Amino acid sequence: MNIETALKEALSISGAVGAALVDYESGMALGTLGGGDRLDLDTAAAGNTEVVRSKLRVISALRLNDEIEDILITLGRQYHLIRLLRPAKVDSALFLYLVLDRERANLALARHYLKNIEAELVV
Repeated sequence: MNIETALKEALSISGAVGAALVDYESGMALGTLGGGDRLDLDTAAAGNTEVVRSKLRVISALRLNDEIEDILITLGRQYHLIRLLRPAKVDSALFLYLVLDRERANLALARHYLKNIEAELVV
């Protein structure tokens, strides 16, 4: 599945507000969908790049022999889900970013669907 299809699939998840595929080395979004007036996905992509970089630095400093699967940020009205693409899958450092309306979303199902999208995504 290509980037456009992956973002459409992500936005079809119940409660989805916006989705992006982000390069966390550059902070640039390779693609975005949704968001509208409520959410600037390019700004969110750049900001969440810092979240990913920070967590990777902590993992390295702690000398953990592990990888980030996903990062969840819980807000009062939204969930922000960051799913890192496995290094074996892509040559670059990418993550899928999904914003969910907390009242309409099922977080467990959203994580499951995002994992399936990651498995089929070809960059």
